Amino acid sequence: MAAKASISHVLFDMDGLLLDTEKFYTEVQEIILARYNKTFDWSLKAKMMGKKAIESARVFVEETGISDSLSAEDFLVEREEMLQKLFPTSELMPGASRLVKHLHASGIPICVATGSHRRHFELKTQRHGEIFSLMHHVVLGDDPEVKQGKPSPDVFLAAARRFEGGPVDSQKILVFEDAPAGVGAAKNAGMYVVMVPDPRLNISLQKSADQVLSSLLDFNPSDWGLPPFPDTTV
Repeated sequence: MAAKASISHVLFDMDGLLLDTEKFYTEVQEIILARYNKTFDWSLKAKMMGKKAIESARVFVEETGISDSLSAEDFLVEREEMLQKLFPTSELMPGASRLVKHLHASGIPICVATGSHRRHFELKTQRHGEIFSLMHHVVLGDDPEVKQGKPSPDVFLAAARRFEGGPVDSQKILVFEDAPAGVGAAKNAGMYVVMVPDPRLNISLQKSADQVLSSLLDFNPSDWGLPPFPDTTV
């Protein structure tokens, strides 16, 4: 892990990090692939996670060998119908609420930087307005400043520009991510990154993160010079 950095701002990915939505993508993609007698595995999932929708769709149809039967665009149309029914049931990941509320209460500016576009963001967050209202701003995948999806740094650099007095120095920003593409985007932006990967993710894809945790509940703000959680011991 990096030595105690002088962190002043925090950026959060959303899917699989703050919200338990990655399982919906997996479920729907398994249903679609079953039609072609193929299975969806975690090596493919890892290549798709964190990218813009059309980019991950191309990976999906090409890597599974179904691109002659199903285009990336048609895959997205079919997937969309199923996802729209699932997204409003999204739950917060363990520790997400505690960490976001703590950082906000401590005066640390925070934001969300996600590959999700606005329509999906609104469906996923509709039950969690309280947490997302604490963000200084949100940068989405269909934002005009985000020319390329993760692992390009666009979304994180756009997020850094929009804080008060921005752009914030990348070396003062800590990013929370679950996906290899997101970790790559944070490093490409020159930022520090804490990775909270799914336990099924190959360990070789976790190496470039500055810190790897099994849950947001394990995060110790003091590791990064951030205000500690209030002492709850009696």
